[in-house]
Amino acid sequence: MSPIHAARATLLLILGPPLTILFSTLTWIDLVLVRRSQRKGQLFPTLWGRTICRLAGVRVRVVGTENLEGGQTYIFMGNHVSQFDIFTFQGYSPHDFRWIVKKELFRLPVFGAAMRRAGLVAIDRSHGREAMKSLNAAAEHINGGTSVLIFPEGTRSLDGTLQPFKAGVITLAIKAGVPVVPVGFIGTYEVLPKGRFLVKPGEVIIRIGQPISIRGYTMKDKHELALDLHDRVAELLVSPPQ
Repeated sequence: MSPIHAARATLLLILGPPLTILFSTLTWIDLVLVRRSQRKGQLFPTLWGRTICRLAGVRVRVVGTENLEGGQTYIFMGNHVSQFDIFTFQGYSPHDFRWIVKKELFRLPVFGAAMRRAGLVAIDRSHGREAMKSLNAAAEHINGGTSVLIFPEGTRSLDGTLQPFKAGVITLAIKAGVPVVPVGFIGTYEVLPKGRFLVKPGEVIIRIGQPISIRGYTMKDKHELALDLHDRVAELLVSPPQ
């Protein structure tokens, strides 16, 4: 990495946390005091994602937007290899969506209030009755018209390769009953792989696949559906467009 890029990456590392606090606070003010709708309240989260990308020198290109229908509720499922999967999709998503986050984050001051007002979906990642209740609540939330992005691998890949999809995520998709859209993040691993702190400038391509109907799937089919979705995402990662 050149000295200029190293200096830029270091600056982002310093500015990242205060920028996140700033945009979270602005989102809270926008939604709570100005009382804008959740959709319009995505202005500052979108600006946050774009600001982080621009400071990092990351260019983002979205391919496949013609596959999406405006106003339709979707579950987006993508590979997860970098923190920049989050920044790029938040900043440049072609469709209104919300994040699914662990319920503990809603307890954080300022952040929790902003996430709640912004319509983020909470889920209990433990096991047992409470986890199932939160899964059902999340499915109802999605079915009620909230599109979400999920990383079905559960965590970031260490080497950039696509990992198996978790059954719990597939269960949520079947319960929600809305179309699932495979998403491929290309280039984010090169920008910032897991374990590295300094960002490398580059181009990121977000490939949007064809929506998959969940109608007719039952819990007995979740493993079959997991493999199908995994293959669809894998296809998006091969031979990226020029």
